[in-house]
Order: sequence, then structure tokens, then C-alpha cells
Amino acid sequence: MGRAERAEHPGDPVLTGSRQGGAGRSTPYAPTPHVPYAPVLRALAPCVAPPAPAAGTPHVARMPHTAMVFAAGLGTRMRPITSHTPKPLVEVGGRALIDHMLDRFAEAGLARAIVNVHYLADSIERHLADRPAGRMPRISVSDERARLLDQGGGIRKVLPQIGADPFFICNTDAFWLEGPHSNIAALAARWDPERMDVLLLVAAAATSVGVDWPGDFTMLPDGQLMRREERGVAPFVYAGVGIIKPELFADCPDGPVRLAPYFFDAAERGRLHGQRLDGIWLHVGTPEAIGEAEETIKRSVL
Repeated sequence: MGRAERAEHPGDPVLTGSRQGGAGRSTPYAPTPHVPYAPVLRALAPCVAPPAPAAGTPHVARMPHTAMVFAAGLGTRMRPITSHTPKPLVEVGGRALIDHMLDRFAEAGLARAIVNVHYLADSIERHLADRPAGRMPRISVSDERARLLDQGGGIRKVLPQIGADPFFICNTDAFWLEGPHSNIAALAARWDPERMDVLLLVAAAATSVGVDWPGDFTMLPDGQLMRREERGVAPFVYAGVGIIKPELFADCPDGPVRLAPYFFDAAERGRLHGQRLDGIWLHVGTPEAIGEAEETIKRSVL
């Protein structure tokens, strides 16, 4: 998701823009293929502690009232399933991927979600219209049928609707099995606009499902995120949800713009922070990952 080129993040679908994206499938369960850096991630995991609380006067957290939900992508890594079904409507555990995330936001009390659409947009709009009447969040659609804008460009298009307050961002190719507390609420509670321009929910790569790249970030004791070094391995992956300031996009040009460079710029300024996910993150980027995610769900309820 970002302006970053694939050469900078080989095999990483999170930070390269390929992760924007039905029901019905015939793909059998197959585990994520072994990758050589997996043992390294497992070795790093026990050494990574959650960030310590920031020193100084506690800030007063406020839940953002809007989420930008990315559902416009082509879902190319999910083919052939996405030949007829948009990726946000792929079902895992009996629910469409987009519903997993909208329901998480509903549980946290979010007021409004803006969902962008492009590929098989009619199907997504019909699905959203069929959600129970009165169920939060209230949903509006940003129509990108004429031109796919990528995530940064999609945000730029709806800035007048978002307004001046920080807002959630959300991918629709992943979700998580919740721990004892809401991760959305924990993310909002950690948000501190005095210290942060971007706050990302991050998951431990070694304990997540469907992670087939060498991680995204390392984390400092105060919660600052540092970009993974080229050809390096990092213990945390971006879990597809964050909080970001709208003013970062004030000079964003019209047209397709990736989002990841905004993360990286914030990191260089010490303004990118992370909140560690409590639970198990499930990245569903390929047909094979569907079966792995469903097996994990089954094990979690035994």
C-alpha cells in the first residue's frame, strides 16, 4: 500500500500497493510456503517487548469518528477467485473480509466509514447496502470506477468529507482474532497528535498468519517505528489499520498516489508510531491463505 516500489520491498504486499481488494471458492487448504527468513522472525519475536508508555503529562485520547476503508483494488494476487468476486467480499470464517473490519469498527463505536470502490464496484455497493439497517458505522461510498486512485489518491479525493480531524485507515485483505480488549480502542487510546503524524497497528510477524515477506518495521521502546532495512528482516508487520492526520495530504496531487511514502516520511521525522496488536493477525492475500486463516479460526474456538 504506498508509493514504495516493489524492488524496495520484494515480496511485501503490504507496503507496495497490491493489497487493496468473494464468496465461493474451491481452493483447498494449503499452508503458506516456507520462506528462508521465517526462522529469523521466530527468533526475533521473544526479544521484542511492547512499547513503554511515553513520559510526561498524559494526553487525552479521542476516538476518530471516520475511517477510510480501502476496497478499490484489483485483487490480482487472489486470482482466480477475484475474476468474479472482489477481494473485499472473499469469505473467511463465514464473513466477507470487509465485514470483519467494519464489524470491528462497529464494536468500537465508530460513527462513519468511507469505502472506495473501483473493481467490481456494483458487487461491493450491493453488499454494503445489505448490511443491517442502522448498524454502525454509517457507510458512504467513494466512486473510483473511472480511475483507480490507489490509497493516497483515494484519501485525497475524500478529504472534504473527512474534514480536519485525524481518521482511521483500513485495508480489507486482513483481520484479526481479538484478544481480551479491542485493538481499535487501544489504537485510539494511544493516539497522541503532539508526538505522532501516523499511528499504525502492527502485529508480530512470527505469530501472524499469511505473512510471506520479511516484515515491515522495527519498534523503539517509546513506540516509534523504523522502516525495515533493505534486504533486512523486521519483527513487525503493518496490520492494515492506522490513524493518520489529514493535513499530510494537503499537497497531494490529483490522480493515483501511493500511501506508504507518507509512512516512511513520518518515520524519518520520528512521527511514525506503532501500537502492538493483541491477538492473532490473519493476512488473506492469496487463495492459499484462505485455508490457513480458516484453520487458525477453527483452532481458536476449540
